[in-house]
Amino acid sequence: MKAEDVRFMWLMVFFDLPVKSKEQRRGATRFRNFLRDDGFIMLQYSVYARICRGQDAVEKHTKRVRLQLPKEGSVRTLQITDKQYGRMELMLGLAPKTERVGASQMVLL
Repeated sequence: MKAEDVRFMWLMVFFDLPVKSKEQRRGATRFRNFLRDDGFIMLQYSVYARICRGQDAVEKHTKRVRLQLPKEGSVRTLQITDKQYGRMELMLGLAPKTERVGASQMVLL
């Protein structure tokens, strides 16, 4: 496959995990740490995303997420093209110190 034929995709993970008990909090923390260690960036507290080089990489990382599912809660994945991801609009009141809005994109500091 030629370099120009590669289609970059974004894999997004959305989750809602219970955190009432100490064990649940540990499970949620383990899951977030797994996502970070697997190359995902946090967009919001329970929304993570990573860039993937092609459909095979999306499937590989989706499988990894599936293997790390916590006992309780819900996890969803969504794959979108790089072009679609680039059309994301960030709307902020007061921007946190870790984010800055550029002309048409968000920059993580």
